[in-house]
Amino acid sequence: MRALILGGIADASLLAAEIARAGIDAVYSYGGRTRAPADQPLPTRIGGFGGVSGLADYIRREGITHVIDATHPFAAEMSRNAVAACAETGTPLIALERAPWVKASDDNWIEVADVNAAVAALPNAPAKVFLAIGRQHIAPFAAKPQHAYTLRFVDPPEASLPFPADVIVSRGPFTFDGELGMMRARGIAWIVARNSGGNGARAKIDAARMLGLPVIMIARPRLPERLRAESVAEVMQWLGHRTCLGA
Repeated sequence: MRALILGGIADASLLAAEIARAGIDAVYSYGGRTRAPADQPLPTRIGGFGGVSGLADYIRREGITHVIDATHPFAAEMSRNAVAACAETGTPLIALERAPWVKASDDNWIEVADVNAAVAALPNAPAKVFLAIGRQHIAPFAAKPQHAYTLRFVDPPEASLPFPADVIVSRGPFTFDGELGMMRARGIAWIVARNSGGNGARAKIDAARMLGLPVIMIARPRLPERLRAESVAEVMQWLGHRTCLGA
């Protein structure tokens, strides 16, 4: 057995630790968007594969027998490539994917299909907006430059932003109290978020509920049908190993 973890979510690191503990031969792959990725207890590669054909070639060349897609739920291109490459090579694939958040009765969500719809859902009157969507997806918000935007990135931006913004450089997970304090200190009135699910990024949603703030919630992209698991334990079972983790 030789597994390939396509990393990107917090649970991918938990999975890597369990796989290393079980003595499974595996490689952890980072997409390369983060300049200082977290260390992993497995051999690590950084960067893209070169599309479906490049990933299929890598699977064959490295003798990969199992692929775990633990990328971010919005890394749609990589997930689609994984489905196609695994089908081409006949390699078993499973996605480690937390269930999306579900709107509670006291949540004030405006649910939209994509980033452009999120821009359209913002008010025309100037407001203080927290864009909790990552740096790859902020450009469309330049269409509404009247707002005072707060952004949060893992790394400082390398290039100029498409609009003036207050940039917070910090790595999660974030706490409820921390998110509540940040929103109050900056007078945040609107939040734009992607429905990534899980607990690592949920604090901002809970804080928005407490403050009664509207959240423009971007739905996950549609992906091809694939086997999926919501926990590390399920993936380890798929690999034929038990784990003491309940996650």
